[in-house]
Amino acid sequence: MDILVIGGTRNVGHFLVHELVRAGHHVTIINRGIERDELPAEIERLRADRTDRAQLEKVLAGRRFDAVVDNVVYKGAEAEDIVEVLDGRIGHYIFLSTGQVYLVREGIERPFKEENYEGRVMPAPKPNTYGHEEWLYGVEKRQVEDIMAKAGQERGFPYTSLRIPMVNGERDHFKRFYSYMLRLKDGGPILVPETPDYPLRHIYAGDVVTAICMILETGKGKGRAYNISQDETTSLETFLRIVGDLMGIEPHIIRVKRSLLEANGFLPDCSPFSDRWMSELDNTRSKTELGMQYTPLSEYLRKIVAHYEQDPPPQPAGYRRRRAERDFAQR
Repeated sequence: MDILVIGGTRNVGHFLVHELVRAGHHVTIINRGIERDELPAEIERLRADRTDRAQLEKVLAGRRFDAVVDNVVYKGAEAEDIVEVLDGRIGHYIFLSTGQVYLVREGIERPFKEENYEGRVMPAPKPNTYGHEEWLYGVEKRQVEDIMAKAGQERGFPYTSLRIPMVNGERDHFKRFYSYMLRLKDGGPILVPETPDYPLRHIYAGDVVTAICMILETGKGKGRAYNISQDETTSLETFLRIVGDLMGIEPHIIRVKRSLLEANGFLPDCSPFSDRWMSELDNTRSKTELGMQYTPLSEYLRKIVAHYEQDPPPQPAGYRRRRAERDFAQR
């Protein structure tokens, strides 16, 4: 197949491009080319800012693709542009959405199902706050989904939406998982908010790649949205104990009032998986319609821990106030 990947140098996109090349597909990527990629030399590289429609039209003029995988469509205007540029010239368009399309909904309970999408969106939080930024991300992703659904109904645009929660993997550029490993290694406490204690139901980066490849190969899912999520739902404490067991370290967890952690500027860095904006998704539809099977949590955590222990990355920004966290815990 001739496949275009929009964005493909960081986390999921990086693994996807390698897998598509390994499977024998012809792969073209579009990105700005600002950073050096670690992708196979044989792929075709097109340089454009995907938020600039004129640049997209220029680099894609006269091109047709069997499929497109869009890792970086975030806003309604970007969705409108990509539909106009690609309409009639592709066989399938798969894009990564987010579980946050549910978190901005009113009156629904976890775990979220695909049919929970329709309904009233909550009012915007106070501007210039972290909560407003996260709310806006969910709302703008809903705009993308709505535009794709309309294009599918009115034009037959062959889209599939993959709604994903927090992605755990070896290339998370925010290094959220790795920041927990550092806190386990340094022997100090991990500060966790008392409430709300949301359960975790994440996804392994490799399983997102598997879902995309399965849809590409079968052609299933056109006009549909799927939650792509691991099977297990765990507490944060259980999650950290699994990681601690893999590292041979007993986690030292201290629960603190969320308001105190926020007032001292420790959240979300001190415990990024305690965020109110971590979604919990029901994956039943993806298993029944696509045949997805998900990597067990303990199995993929073992892979990630081994990777970071063998090849530790630079200290993440989320660890920069670690001394202040420890001083706070002692007080």
